[in-house]
Amino acid sequence: MKSTFASMAALLYLFCALILPEFAVGITRHYTFNIKHHNYTRLCTKRSVLTVNGQWPGPRLVAREGDRVVVKVVNHVPNNVSIHWHGVRQLGTPWADGPSYVTQCPIQTNQSYIYNFTTSGQRGTLLYHAHISWLRAYIHGPIIILPRKNESYPFQKPHKEVPILFGEWYNVDPEAIVSQALQTGGGPNVSDAFTINGLPGPLYNCSSKDTYKLKVKPGKTYLLRLINAALNEELFFSIANHTLTVVEADAVYVKPFETDELLITPGQTTNVLLKTKPDFPNASFLMAARPYFTGRGTIDNSTTAGILEYEPSSNHKSHTKQLPLFKPSLPPINATNTVANFTRKLRSLANSKFPANVPQRVDRKFFFTVGLGTKPCPQNTTCQGPNGTMFSASINNESFNLPSVALLQSYFLGQSNGVYTTDFPTNPLVPFNYTGTPPNNTMVSNGTKAVVLPFNTSVELVLQDTSILGMESHPLHLHGFNFFIVGQGFGNYDPSKDPANFNLKDPVERNTIGVLSGGWVAIRFLADSPGVWFMHCHLEIHTTWGLKMAWIVLDGPQPNQKVPPPPSDLPPC
Repeated sequence: MKSTFASMAALLYLFCALILPEFAVGITRHYTFNIKHHNYTRLCTKRSVLTVNGQWPGPRLVAREGDRVVVKVVNHVPNNVSIHWHGVRQLGTPWADGPSYVTQCPIQTNQSYIYNFTTSGQRGTLLYHAHISWLRAYIHGPIIILPRKNESYPFQKPHKEVPILFGEWYNVDPEAIVSQALQTGGGPNVSDAFTINGLPGPLYNCSSKDTYKLKVKPGKTYLLRLINAALNEELFFSIANHTLTVVEADAVYVKPFETDELLITPGQTTNVLLKTKPDFPNASFLMAARPYFTGRGTIDNSTTAGILEYEPSSNHKSHTKQLPLFKPSLPPINATNTVANFTRKLRSLANSKFPANVPQRVDRKFFFTVGLGTKPCPQNTTCQGPNGTMFSASINNESFNLPSVALLQSYFLGQSNGVYTTDFPTNPLVPFNYTGTPPNNTMVSNGTKAVVLPFNTSVELVLQDTSILGMESHPLHLHGFNFFIVGQGFGNYDPSKDPANFNLKDPVERNTIGVLSGGWVAIRFLADSPGVWFMHCHLEIHTTWGLKMAWIVLDGPQPNQKVPPPPSDLPPC
């Protein structure tokens, strides 16, 4: 009798695993990422760039929701390196997050480290990239998390799925550019081209052959997985004579809406459906991206383009050479209202299957100003920053210095002394008219300060742009968490009036959000993942200048709510 019962129980479990996806156990997927040099020629300039497995953009990392992903990263280059899995929650795996000197020390030459994490509760498009200095310029690639087996998308099944990565090409080594900027205190030299899947496109010199072509069939639906892997530019994107339907942002489904143009900041991903024309259109169409920028510095104000090419039927074959090429109209470079209107359209599905678990009550409130500033020029040196100073950047006027050991190690071992302090200011120490006339003193403080949160604290954070050295958008990325964007607006945040308009029903859930130029954004998240979690501007130069900080989330009461011991192969400092 017992054996009959046991076999029935086993059959029932098997039935549940097949029928009910929450019972299904994911599989383990193994990858090896070799970091090595590879020669690429763009704009008639040949350069050796750092890549994953000799590929730029890097290879696709594909998994299903609930899988375990094991990536062995082997460093074959002189540079120290680490990889961040941007947008992966890392619940229970804080040692695998990847930012150098935050959750690990970098992988040294001829050494390796195994990143081991799961994709539980996540599906959609994310990205991986190097997380030390400016190495992510070429070390980046797509993360594609498919729904569980037998689960479908909450939108029409596409005929084909295509990753589209936006990046930048530099005729010189980006490491030399950031090194020079830090030495002189001035703004960095800009990139020489933007790229679509590594190709600049026909609007640049010497690049007509280096053009990405997306070949499509009439009357089909394509899922484009858009990823902005550029170092320093937010980008507008549009396809001539075609409307896109936005269905997902930062690997979270959204209420579908149609748009002719969209904005994507560095670190953000957006999935869109492209419905092709019902018949062969006797034309080709440019798909183009160019920057959005309102700051004072210099910028690469150029346009990358690929070609949307319809596959002709047999009776159109002879005409393909002379087809007209239509160009999209993109918003002006400083079109902040277009950006605000686009971001307002993004809403969570907020249904029973894909709920929006917005914290309705708040335990801790924070108000962070984000923006640029200055620091003094060293003695007997000439600096190229504002009025002979050096550029800096800060949160609440605190410019963050990365330590020489990893914060997570110091925290776990109880050795924070001399590494970091826990007195990061929760509000600006000196309030001012943030989007009005800037104060005369633009000098910032420097330190390595963190905010400590008890386990399961619900957090409301208002991020406020400032006018110091020019108002501009700052795409803020929070490691380890998704957050809900409950409000945004222009001017100074008003704590007495603005919360009344917060959307606590179906706000979009993201991991990276652009703080409006001359405005503010309010986010909420639940600190349910113990560890040390980096938060920083995803414009790389702003991160370099110090627009970053760390949250320390304390252990919870249960065994699975504690930071586990570090892996045995954690790179030494």
